[in-house]
Amino acid sequence: MDGPPENDVCCICHAPFHIPCQANCSHWFCGSCFLLLWDHGAALHPCKCPLCRREITLLVPNEASSRQYHVADVAEVLQRIERYNRLYGEHSNGIMQRMRDLPFLLRRLSRDMMDPQRSIPFVIRARVYLAMIVSFIYVISPVDIIPEGLLGVFGLLDDLIIVLICFLHVAALYRAVLLTRHGGS
Repeated sequence: MDGPPENDVCCICHAPFHIPCQANCSHWFCGSCFLLLWDHGAALHPCKCPLCRREITLLVPNEASSRQYHVADVAEVLQRIERYNRLYGEHSNGIMQRMRDLPFLLRRLSRDMMDPQRSIPFVIRARVYLAMIVSFIYVISPVDIIPEGLLGVFGLLDDLIIVLICFLHVAALYRAVLLTRHGGS
């Protein structure tokens, strides 16, 4: 989604969104409300989502807000969001955090890959396509680490692991793009 749902409001201030930002848990907040939450929370740890209690390690402002960078109060909020992303976006909290972020990152990536107005570097696009093609070839090939013919359903395990690794790699690449775009790196 390019913006928050139509008739939705910020779950922190219960007002219409001002500088809407989407967290890695897929929930939307006002940028300034989220920063207030961060100011009054633990400064050494990422904030937790008020709705689902997941750690927010990446906050992505919508495109309309990013284009208003020349407005003073919007610029200040976006700069602080970039600072938050630099502090917490690059830290990985293990494989479970990456797995929980996977749907959010893959949805955004698929939208960005299909939209000609969005700029994803050619190298990243090539790596995404290569990872998808190689994993697809492995899954359909008869050569397997665990053969399906001998072990049946359990033989699909290596195929599922390869696909999962591919998706995690693609999500990590796209997270790096989002951090570069919204983290000021």
